[in-house]
Amino acid sequence: MSVSPLNASLALSRLLQLASPLLPVGAYCYSQGLEWAIESGQVKDVPSAQAWIGDSLQVYQARFELPVLYRLYQAWQADDLAQVQAWDDFYQAGRDTAEGYAETRQMGYSLRRLLSELKDTPPALVAKLNTLTSPAFPTMYAAIAQHWQIAPEHMLHGYAWGWCENQASAAMKTVPLGQVAGQTILLALGEQLPQVVASAMALPDEEMSNFNPLLSIAGCLHETQYSRLFRS
Repeated sequence: MSVSPLNASLALSRLLQLASPLLPVGAYCYSQGLEWAIESGQVKDVPSAQAWIGDSLQVYQARFELPVLYRLYQAWQADDLAQVQAWDDFYQAGRDTAEGYAETRQMGYSLRRLLSELKDTPPALVAKLNTLTSPAFPTMYAAIAQHWQIAPEHMLHGYAWGWCENQASAAMKTVPLGQVAGQTILLALGEQLPQVVASAMALPDEEMSNFNPLLSIAGCLHETQYSRLFRS
C-alpha cells in the first residue's frame, strides 16, 4: 500500500513526537547501567562513552530490543493480540536485571496512559492496549507507531535514536561531558543507525539474543550503587 506525501509527512511528525525527549514516559530517569560504568571508571571521557554506548547499540539493541520491536509492530499490524502478548512476554523475560524489568514496565505504563488520554487514539485501540497486563515499553511504542502509519524501518530508527540520545544525555550529566562532546557522540552513533536497523529487521528469530554480560553486570551492580542520579 502506497503512502501519500501528506500522510508520509504526518507520519514523520508523529515519529519525531515519539522520539522526542518531551514524551512523558520518564526515559530521562534511566541510564541502563551506564551510571555504574561511569562510577567504576570504565567510562570517563568521549571515546570511552562512545565505545560503551556503541557496543550496547550493536550487541544488545541490534540483536534483541530492535528485532523484538519490529516483531511487535508486525503483530499489531496483523491485529494478532496473541502474538503481541507472546513477544511482550519474550521481551520482558529478556530484561535480566530487576531495574531493567521495572524500567520497561514503568515506561510502558506511562505510554499506555498517555495514549489513552490522547484524543487521536481510537477507543478500539485503547481497549486492545488495556487487555495487556503490565506491557513493556516497546509493546506500546509499536502499537502507536503502527496506528500512526510510521514505516517500520523509520520506527526502528527513531526508537534507536531516542535510546542513543538518552544514553548520551546520561553521560553528559554524569561523567560529566559538555554539549559539544554529547553532539560528537551522537554524530558517531547516528552513522551506525542505518546498518543497525537493517540488521535488526533481517535477523532471524533463532539468532535473537540479549547476551551482553557486561551490560547485565552493570545493571545488577547499579542496584546497590551508593550514590546515583538514575533509577537504572
